[in-house]
Amino acid sequence: MIVKNEEKLLEQCLLSVRGVADEIIIADTGSTDRTKEIARKYTDHVLDFAWVDDFSAARNYAFSQASQDYIFWLDADDVLLEEDRNKLLALKAELAPTTDACSMFYHYSFDDYGKVNLKFRRNRLVKRSLQFKWYGAVHEYLDVSGNVIDTDIAVTHKRVHDAKGRNLAIYENKLRSGAELSPRDHYYFANELRDNGDLARAAQQYERFLEMEQGWVADKVTACDKLSDCYYRLGEHDKECKAALKALEYATPTAEICCRLGYHFLQKEQFSIAVFWYKLATDLEEPKEDWGFRNEQCWTWLPHVQLSVCYYRLGQERLAWEHNEQALRFRPQDQRMLGNKLFFEARFKKRGESV
Repeated sequence: MIVKNEEKLLEQCLLSVRGVADEIIIADTGSTDRTKEIARKYTDHVLDFAWVDDFSAARNYAFSQASQDYIFWLDADDVLLEEDRNKLLALKAELAPTTDACSMFYHYSFDDYGKVNLKFRRNRLVKRSLQFKWYGAVHEYLDVSGNVIDTDIAVTHKRVHDAKGRNLAIYENKLRSGAELSPRDHYYFANELRDNGDLARAAQQYERFLEMEQGWVADKVTACDKLSDCYYRLGEHDKECKAALKALEYATPTAEICCRLGYHFLQKEQFSIAVFWYKLATDLEEPKEDWGFRNEQCWTWLPHVQLSVCYYRLGQERLAWEHNEQALRFRPQDQRMLGNKLFFEARFKKRGESV
C-alpha cells in the first residue's frame, strides 16, 4: 500500500485483510495525521517514501520491499468484503506456482440502493519474482504478462474524498515542465479536466487522444462517450451525436454508447430513433471478462426506464408499462418506478384492461 493522511479510512482497509496477508507493507508519502500510528497496529513494515508527484514511483518502491511469493495491493479507501475475503483465502490456498498474476473486479461506485454503478478489472495479485512494474505518474497501471487468471473476486472502493484537483495539478506540472504526455496520459488528463469542470479543454484532449493511432480500444470507446457528454453539457448537440457515433469506428456498440445516443434523440423528441438505441442496449449481452469501465446502469435498468418514457410518448402504454416492470426487476425499491407502475395500472384499470 501507499498512503498519505488516511487516518479515517486506513483501519477499515487493514481490518479487511488482516489474516489474509502474510506481511503488510505500507509506504507513507508524507502523512501529518495518525496514519502511520494506525498502520503500526497492523505491521512493522511502515516505511517513508518522499513524494515526487509520481504514483508509480511510490508503488514500485512499496513493491520492492515485499518478500513473499506474491504481492497483493490495495488503496486505503479499498476493502475486501467478507465474501471476497473468503474467496481470496481460497485462492491463496490453491494458487498454482505457474500463475503469474490474477485480476479482480474493482467495484468503484454504487447507487442509492447499494448496487454497483461502475466496475472494471485490475491486476491485483502478481508474482514477486517477475518484478512487474507500475507505469504512469497519475492513474498508474501495473504492466503484467504471462499466465494471468481472471478471478471473480472483487475489491470494494469506499471513497470518502477525491483527489481530482491533485491529479490535475500533476498533469499541469508535467506540461509546464515540457514533458511529453503519452496517449494514455492524454486520455486521463482529459478525464481530470472533465471531472474538474473544464469541459472545453477536456473535449480538446479527448479529440487529440482519438486522433492518435496508439491507445487501448476500450479507452477509445470510453473517450467517445465522455467526449459526447462534454459536448452535451456545452450545448453542442451535433458534436455530441457525432462523438458518440465515432465509438462505432472502434468496436461494436456498448450499452453506454447506446444509452448516450438514445438520450440524444429522446431530448430531440425523436422517440422512435431513441427507442432503437435503447432497445439495442437491452439486447446486448454484458461482457463477462471486459477490462473496460462499465456503467452497470446502462447494462441493467436505465434503458428500460427510458424505453418506458419513449413508448409512453409514442402512445404505446402497454410497452411503456412492460419496460417499467423490467426496470423494477433491477431496482425493486425505486420510488419513481413504483410510481410509474401505479400510474400505468390505474390507467389500465380505468379502461377495463387487465394488468
